[in-house]
Amino acid sequence: MRRHLIGISKSSCFSHVRARSLKRTNLSASQNRFSSTSTNGCELLMSSKQPVVSNTRGVQKAWNFDASGQPLFDETPAPSSADVVVIGGGSLGCSALYHLAKLGVTNTVLVEANKLTAGTTWHSAGLVWDLQPTDMETEIMKRSLNVIKGLERETKVNSGWVKNGGLFLASSQVRFDMLKRMATFSRTKGVEAILLDNRDTKKLCPLMNVDDLHGALYCPGSGTVDPAGLCNALSQVSKKLGAQVLEDCHFMDLKTTNTMMGRKKVSEVKTSRGDIKTNCVINATGVWANSVTSKVGLSVPLVAKKHAYVVTEKIPGIQNMPNVRDYDYSTYFRLQGDALCIGGYETSPVPIEKIALNIPFGLYDLDYEVFGPLMKAHVKRIPALQEVGIKFTVCGPESFTPDFKPIMGEDPAVDGFFHCCGFNSTGLMKGVGCGEQIAKWVVHGRPELAMFNYDVRRFYTPLLKDKHWVKARTHEAYVKNYSSIFPHSEPLAGRSKRRSPLHGALERVGCVFQERHGWERPGWFNEEPTPIQTYDWYGAYGHAINKDQRYVQAQKQECTFHFPAHQHLINAECEACRTAVAGFDMSYFGKFYLTGPDAARAADHLFSANMRRPEGSTVYTCMLNKNSGIEADLTVSIALRGRGSACDPRFHGIGYYLSVGGEATLQTYSHIVKEIHRHKWNVSLVNNTEDLAVLSIQGPKSRSLLSKLTSTDLSNESFPFSTHQVITVAGHKVRAMRISSVGELGWELHIPRRSALAVHKALKEAGEDLGYRDCGHRALDSLSCEKGYRLWHSDIRSDDTPLEAGLGFTCKLKTDIPFLGRDALEKQKAGGITKKLVTLTLGDPKTPLWGNEAIKRDGEYVGFVRRAEYGVSLGTSIACGYVRKPDNSVVDKGFLASGKWSIEVMCEEIPAELHLQHPFDPQGERMQGNY
Repeated sequence: MRRHLIGISKSSCFSHVRARSLKRTNLSASQNRFSSTSTNGCELLMSSKQPVVSNTRGVQKAWNFDASGQPLFDETPAPSSADVVVIGGGSLGCSALYHLAKLGVTNTVLVEANKLTAGTTWHSAGLVWDLQPTDMETEIMKRSLNVIKGLERETKVNSGWVKNGGLFLASSQVRFDMLKRMATFSRTKGVEAILLDNRDTKKLCPLMNVDDLHGALYCPGSGTVDPAGLCNALSQVSKKLGAQVLEDCHFMDLKTTNTMMGRKKVSEVKTSRGDIKTNCVINATGVWANSVTSKVGLSVPLVAKKHAYVVTEKIPGIQNMPNVRDYDYSTYFRLQGDALCIGGYETSPVPIEKIALNIPFGLYDLDYEVFGPLMKAHVKRIPALQEVGIKFTVCGPESFTPDFKPIMGEDPAVDGFFHCCGFNSTGLMKGVGCGEQIAKWVVHGRPELAMFNYDVRRFYTPLLKDKHWVKARTHEAYVKNYSSIFPHSEPLAGRSKRRSPLHGALERVGCVFQERHGWERPGWFNEEPTPIQTYDWYGAYGHAINKDQRYVQAQKQECTFHFPAHQHLINAECEACRTAVAGFDMSYFGKFYLTGPDAARAADHLFSANMRRPEGSTVYTCMLNKNSGIEADLTVSIALRGRGSACDPRFHGIGYYLSVGGEATLQTYSHIVKEIHRHKWNVSLVNNTEDLAVLSIQGPKSRSLLSKLTSTDLSNESFPFSTHQVITVAGHKVRAMRISSVGELGWELHIPRRSALAVHKALKEAGEDLGYRDCGHRALDSLSCEKGYRLWHSDIRSDDTPLEAGLGFTCKLKTDIPFLGRDALEKQKAGGITKKLVTLTLGDPKTPLWGNEAIKRDGEYVGFVRRAEYGVSLGTSIACGYVRKPDNSVVDKGFLASGKWSIEVMCEEIPAELHLQHPFDPQGERMQGNY
């Protein structure tokens, strides 16, 4: 038997190495023998004795008989109907079916074209890391592990769980700062994580080279799990409770019926075993997800790539080693008995242009040109690998997404179609926890946890079918998977898809743009033009690196957990708003008109605030789910029929103009549409997002500036706070709203797109002697945080209620008007809240905060920082986060007003002050023009 050493260069033998047999206990003998074949143009190593099936799933039935006429597999017919059909028998499909059954939904069927795990689950590396970057993901892992650890007791089937710990390495100071942040965060979530110096790291991993390390983080609760054992155990429980699992059953088609507002609804799934009437489908087909979505005209942003790892021969002394994630080398090590499984993320991953539909337990040849640099990195970290042979290689298809996060949730265009795919090689690790959330999504209408980062609605829908955008953005996410996570870093790929009409003018004066929901929005203003460049793929695939690196350099300044080099420029923008007048381009905001005969009924139900107000009122409100979780916060302006422009359209009766943060545009729109369908209201919801620009003019001199350009009386008496009027500014009609996102005197101007540039130019010219300055959202976020204003999916989310967030004033509880979430809110009010959003300021003005720091009271961990900003007016950093009592009892004013408060920053405790009122202008005098 020829022996191949990891340390040998590819020129000597690597280019000729072929994968050897995989000895997995869950595969039959025929599934352990691989032979080279070609399927739909893809070179594969496939099982040589699989049942013969058609190469086009959904066109022909499988040929199910051997030469003697005996059936090769079960042909139990599909049920005629089901409450839920799960398509795909990997970790996500099995987990979803399991949790549906646990919720009492057992009239369900899982359809798998081959055998359970046969797609991509079977070749998973099986790594499980219990500490994750966010609280939601860490909770997902906690729930996953609780189920995994209990499955053997429940089923007598070994899930293959091995708790050998996990080790994160840091080869630079900034990386070690990230590990210190992770260690601090772990203490707020009850996850054991221990910072190690090089000596202790060496004791834990004697074969590892630690000379270049700055430190490491050890998580004893991490480990590995076996794909087959886990899926078999989950499916056994599901079947025992009444669910059906149909292996060797091909999905063929999906039928829908038309509903209101041009939408569709799932009605039937067609399979090779018969048709199933159903109103709910969970698409858990992983890399093949678009073969299902395409049946109903949908597309999910997935890119199939060849993803690989290598299993070594026996390594003396490797026993009991934890799994290792080596961030700076973009590699990982997993203990596999007395050997190692080694893999990572290449800079030039190989995309699969056309993924074959029927490749059960299939693999590709490993491309050593691509994988070679990772192997060299492995040898640097563990020199003993230089003399170790390769036992076998695994190179299989995996699906990756534009932000390296899964795609979950009900599609906004097709009722009853739930996505559960795109897990970026983490499907086995996160599958059980995410399976629970998708099951609750189906049964209860919303998940229990705040899942927006995974929700398909986080994407701007037209981009999902933009293949170039999906490929470029996914490539960048893949190669940056192990990069340090910085709060303000922006992608370089897939930019400039949606632009404000002011984009060019702002770019010329140094605007550094951020990307949100496809939009380019102003982030901050540099001292020179900093234009976004066409994506250069980091030089991969023969692309030349861009010569203009100004935007890249601006982004590199964000790669720190200290104040960035341009902090003084952001501070100057804040000061201009507080002392003179500032303009914020907020055109990326979502803008809708809700009109029609039932518009008032809809407004009563949808909005937590009282909308029974005079025409001309503008109201800040929340929209809640039935559990009183905050699904959106927005402003609603009550308007009458206009004259036909984008800022004052024609309609009958009372209308409601909605303005919502841009990232949540589709989330908000979908929430409203869902309720329209549920209640069958006779209303129209028109999306004017692209037709209107928004320019917010804020600051002590904002009235003086606008008065130069309009004849409208802007006094408090004629134009009070929280009202709006259609006025003329610089000769152009706009809808002006007297509101503020920063706590200053000001107006938001909602301007027809064609007029926006002219209005902006006039404001700049007229404001020159008043100190007018264009400002970005970095400044806006700082200013709003000082004032205590909330950002959705930051300090308020779908798992927070208005009472917990200090937004009880937005709820019409003093009226008898019913609204969505009212019952749950009244129940919570009667019982008291057990968590409360608080604002703290740091005692040390030189220390920045970025979020995920720990909040402590009298030395005990009581919460973590959800949102953090530097408050220029306050001269220190601000932290917003939810706190709980250690015994989880009601949080009252006495608890908040007493005790010694502090914030733990990278494992160092710093005194902090808790504010019972907003720290800046708590009475709101400035917004009234009282300076």
